[in-house]
Amino acid sequence: MFTAVLDSCVLWPSLLRDFLLSLSIEGSYRAIWSSAILAEVERNEVRKLIRRGASEAEAEGLAQRLIRTMRSGFVDAEVDGGEHLEGNFGLPDVDDEHVLAAAVIGGAGAIVTENLRDFPPSLIPHAIQILTPREFVFDTVEVDPVRALKAVRQIARRSGSNGRPKLTEIELVDTLAQRYGLTDAMDLLRLV
Repeated sequence: MFTAVLDSCVLWPSLLRDFLLSLSIEGSYRAIWSSAILAEVERNEVRKLIRRGASEAEAEGLAQRLIRTMRSGFVDAEVDGGEHLEGNFGLPDVDDEHVLAAAVIGGAGAIVTENLRDFPPSLIPHAIQILTPREFVFDTVEVDPVRALKAVRQIARRSGSNGRPKLTEIELVDTLAQRYGLTDAMDLLRLV
């Protein structure tokens, strides 16, 4: 099965995270990350929740719960042990070395990130692609649109909790296209 590292920048937007993880649950690919990536997600989630009006204690509790849920739902996703590789790649931002180390240790074929400038192709092992979420989702949906549609259906079924509105499959597809620029992938789903 194709394996992809999900960088923190694609894991803290809630609906994008939900869709990427739902694709993995449906067997479209294997999602992996490192403890350092999850720590970044937790920090960003706390900041996001505080900006939305949560107290610091409430935000920290919710962020910790999110990370516990991710770890328990994806027990084989966390790869560590690449610390010895960090600092050896020569990436422009040494703080991103742990992401590439996770990809190497986890045997990933891709790193899914919005942070393309910090992963120059000349410094990345040839077996690893650096993809935006738009590219990765399009490729994944194109391979098996039926599985991707199942992922959307599962998200729609789970929606409506935590005081949020219940969403239809069409509303989810439209939101994923508009909010995250997944237009081409969502156009494929509209044909299924």
